[in-house]
Amino acid sequence: MHATLPLLHDSDFPPIDRAALDVVQVNLGYRCNQACVHCHVNAGPTRREMMVRETVEQVLGFLRASGAATLDLTGGAPEMNPHFRHLVTTARGLGVKVIDRCNLTVLEEPGYGDLADFLAAHAVEVVASLPCYLEDNVDRQRGRGVFDASVRALRRLNALGYGLDGSGLALNLVFNPQRPVLPPPQRELEANYRRELATRYGIRFNQLFALTNMPIQRFGSTLVSRGEFDEYMRLLRNAHRPDNLGSVMCRSLISIDWRGYVYDCDFNQMLGLPLGGARVHISQLDPGRLTGASIATASHCYGCTAGPGSSCGGALGLDHSASTTLKESPR
Repeated sequence: MHATLPLLHDSDFPPIDRAALDVVQVNLGYRCNQACVHCHVNAGPTRREMMVRETVEQVLGFLRASGAATLDLTGGAPEMNPHFRHLVTTARGLGVKVIDRCNLTVLEEPGYGDLADFLAAHAVEVVASLPCYLEDNVDRQRGRGVFDASVRALRRLNALGYGLDGSGLALNLVFNPQRPVLPPPQRELEANYRRELATRYGIRFNQLFALTNMPIQRFGSTLVSRGEFDEYMRLLRNAHRPDNLGSVMCRSLISIDWRGYVYDCDFNQMLGLPLGGARVHISQLDPGRLTGASIATASHCYGCTAGPGSSCGGALGLDHSASTTLKESPR
């Protein structure tokens, strides 16, 4: 059982409006071969929610109409959706960049033996979760044996050209803190990852994205059960930087759930906060009315503007220090 989360909907977070749409992020379902502690989706092996073919076609129709440059696929493990490959190949045929948010271990699941080759053949950008370069830390957060499986997957991707200069195959890694703290400075952390992964395992990658954990779903419930929720929210609020507001991902992104309903971001999706506060299906969304529209916000939004800022592409303000913890006073 997960602890009950406090309501986050009432908030004094500053109002923000949409810029031009660039990224269509799609949650293809909650089924996953892992059940990570930090997961804000509550994904896992027993989840059955999956986007159906009709909704996938509606997403593709919106892509054609909107002119969005990027399709960002997430889950769960998005590759476990039976229509994943159709969505990827069709989007690439439209000239749309495709990102696969991959947990790496899915590459070793039965029935997915050719997945890495498929991703490479279609030049899909891989954004892979690897919360640390140390085995014990990763296995503690994601399960026993996950680190070794992740290393094997990364080596396989490298062998296909991923993460190598001039290959055109981008491999980016994702870091999430294991405790209720803000991530450390992204540039310094990336340098550590690059050195340690190369020295220990011969692994190469393009960039590291440092993400702040959001106080929702599984991570939020863990905070509540430990009596740390309110303190973590104070940390996020006190570390808020107004200059991050112009770069938050929701200004140029929409998030679509497995049923086809639209949200301003993946976190709002998990909280049931619809696009601009109005429930709309992707089949009914007019892309021409997005620019300038208001974005639905709540208290969790401070997670995206705290310290260096956080988005699906990592830190927003790379010159900001992000070493603040629960026990430190905000600077």
